[in-house]
Amino acid sequence: MRSAWVLYRKEMLEMARSYKLIWIPVVFILLGIMQPLTTYYLPEILKASGDVPPGLLEGYEIPSAAAVMAQSLGQYGTIGMLVLALGAMNVLAGERYSGTMELILVRPVSPAAILFAKWAAQLTLLIVALGLGAAGAAYYTEQLIGSLSWGDVIAASGVYGLWLLCAVSATLLFSGFLKSPVAAFLALALMAGLSLGQSLLPSWFEWAPAGLSGLSAGILMAGEGFRVGPYLSAAILILICLVGAALLTRKNNLPA
Repeated sequence: MRSAWVLYRKEMLEMARSYKLIWIPVVFILLGIMQPLTTYYLPEILKASGDVPPGLLEGYEIPSAAAVMAQSLGQYGTIGMLVLALGAMNVLAGERYSGTMELILVRPVSPAAILFAKWAAQLTLLIVALGLGAAGAAYYTEQLIGSLSWGDVIAASGVYGLWLLCAVSATLLFSGFLKSPVAAFLALALMAGLSLGQSLLPSWFEWAPAGLSGLSAGILMAGEGFRVGPYLSAAILILICLVGAALLTRKNNLPA
């Protein structure tokens, strides 16, 4: 446990030195506040463009605060997930190709401790980035559109964060035996495939982790967001990714 804590501190220090603890939360904050600002000022933006037909904006109604907040969280399913995957893709692959992993494994440190420390550091980064982004989105939504239940905002953000954590865990798994860009691409492709299956065949994929995004919106819109399938499958997917990444770390890097 002590070795995992030491490795966790090392990972956090490396993220601070590479400015991941700054630029990734900044991206999430910008993504979060963009939706309420764009929604509120959309008529003015369209009028400024000069190409709006007369009467087009007369029936425009600003969505509810809950709907805008749900849309803000939905922004993290594309760009936010991409940013997280790019930030995590080099965590294992970079150390494999630089030889750092072999130097660590000659010490009395298990691959599971190494993997857990790296995953915990990525989880910390996710919590910080998503927490700040959701807080910024909720603040501007309340200021411009209407009041929100902060309890629902926190719960919805946590549910959506679990979906993002699946992408991060998949990236760690693929980076255990592939090069960094390929690992990020495959992780994003897996998440996109689950989302596509959920959209096209909802009855078949109602158990899939991709359903967490809809449950997150349901918490904000209707105060309901519990269905055991997506939560259970997300936990199983994360566990499989962690165990697989730990096994691959030992197989591919343990010195002879």
